Amino acid sequence: MRDYQEPPFNPVPPVVWAVLLPIIAVEVVLSLGSSGYVGGPGAIGWRQSALQSFALSPQMLDEMVARGNWNSDYAKRFVTYMFVHASLVHALFVAIFTLALGKMVAEIFRPLAFLTIFFGAGIAGALAYSLVPGLEVWLIGGYPAAYGLIGAFTFLIWSRLRSTGDNAARAFVLIGTLLGLQLLFGMLFGSAPDWIADLAGFAAGFALSFLLVPGGPQQVLVRLRRR
Repeated sequence: MRDYQEPPFNPVPPVVWAVLLPIIAVEVVLSLGSSGYVGGPGAIGWRQSALQSFALSPQMLDEMVARGNWNSDYAKRFVTYMFVHASLVHALFVAIFTLALGKMVAEIFRPLAFLTIFFGAGIAGALAYSLVPGLEVWLIGGYPAAYGLIGAFTFLIWSRLRSTGDNAARAFVLIGTLLGLQLLFGMLFGSAPDWIADLAGFAAGFALSFLLVPGGPQQVLVRLRRR
């Protein structure tokens, strides 16, 4: 007999909402302001003000290193840039990636491990982006952190394929497809070089998973040694 008490949708772990809701809340406020629904005429500039306050310039890391000074405003942007986006569509795609991949990752990893992957990937992406010489476009949006979740999800598939003796390279089809699409759209329409941060976020998410997977790295080594 069917259980009518069963929810129609699979519940999303609370830790996913913990990172997703700030993204949604910020975008709702900025979109309503730019549309003139809240805040009056001055709200039209809220998005630009948010970008100036929270986005990351690749020169900020160079400046801190050159001066030998810790600038708290610059440092915070290695995290805050993930929560401001160029448009509603930009934020929507990040939210979809975070919700879909985050749910699958959070069901395996502990909440603290999930947060470490999400923010670790975002910070790693920002660092990699800042270390590339000659970049001037500011970094915004949560794609590097979302790509970190893709990295963790890829790790889970990779581990399972290795344990069953299947071709582990199949685990990288998703990231290969996404980066290929980014390259194609970049050639057709032009785009910022933020794919550098996305790729670094993916690599960080994949690497961190070795340390944070339930059972620890020893469990992964045991599985690999069985091959």
